[in-house]
Amino acid sequence: MEARSTGATSVMFANAARSLGQAARLRDLVVPGFRAPPGVEGVQRTLRRRRGVPSVAVRLKGRPWSAVLADMIEGIVVANGLTGARADRARSALWLAVDDPGGVAPPERRTDREAS
Repeated sequence: MEARSTGATSVMFANAARSLGQAARLRDLVVPGFRAPPGVEGVQRTLRRRRGVPSVAVRLKGRPWSAVLADMIEGIVVANGLTGARADRARSALWLAVDDPGGVAPPERRTDREAS
């Protein structure tokens, strides 16, 4: 029986970025640029903005794939300044998008209170 690697590959990273981007756009969220690795030594994820455009850099090497995905999802949440229930709903939808990339979950309807 062959051992399966739990580490991330650049192809997996690119596919996840596409799926997450699609799910984020469906929810009218800003989609940051994704790249690897971060330019800062010793960190797993960075987020920075250049001319107002967010960029999330994630370390792939030597990390479980689930940790890479979590960093990408949290990067979208932070880049959009989401908090509370809206952040939780976004995280759930983004996790669904990478759990089943062919079935990106449709956006939930927002109530008038959430839209403000």
